[in-house]
Amino acid sequence: EELIIKPLLWLIPVIYLLKKEKLGLTSLGITGKNLFPAVYLALALGVVFTVEGVYINFLKYGEFNFSANVGQRAILASLGLSLATAISEEITFRGYLFNRVWHAMGSEWVANIATSLVWGFIHAPVAIFWWNLTPLGILGYLLLTTIFGIGSAFVFARTKNIISSVLLHVMWAWPIILFR
Repeated sequence: EELIIKPLLWLIPVIYLLKKEKLGLTSLGITGKNLFPAVYLALALGVVFTVEGVYINFLKYGEFNFSANVGQRAILASLGLSLATAISEEITFRGYLFNRVWHAMGSEWVANIATSLVWGFIHAPVAIFWWNLTPLGILGYLLLTTIFGIGSAFVFARTKNIISSVLLHVMWAWPIILFR
């Protein structure tokens, strides 16, 4: 799913729309510009999200539970899968959707909130059908997912480099994977 379906589902429409708009990959933030600020901002906010993940894990289990939840996959394979997911989702949501809504609305924060809410709701089926969360668990997950979307759009808006969002996505996902 993560290596085939998500890239097909998200990236093919983006590529089609880019060709139709006659814009290049740089319009998605795929660039070498602002690389170091992109990495620094992602790392700084990523540490905050990691601490948040550890704290939520503690609240959930009443102790620090660091048992890896990667299933039968090796850690490196899981990391690669996480990276592939981050690339396809961030190019689509921050590189394409957030950028276009920001340009159309003329307001970074309106675009950020609107696309982050969409980002949160896109993740609802996983919480409902795959993880079978309780209604309160679903709301909590959607809130945290939306907060991540706001943070990701924030770093992307500052750097105009998709690396910031991709790196932040991986740093956000790993506490969820490891501490679920």
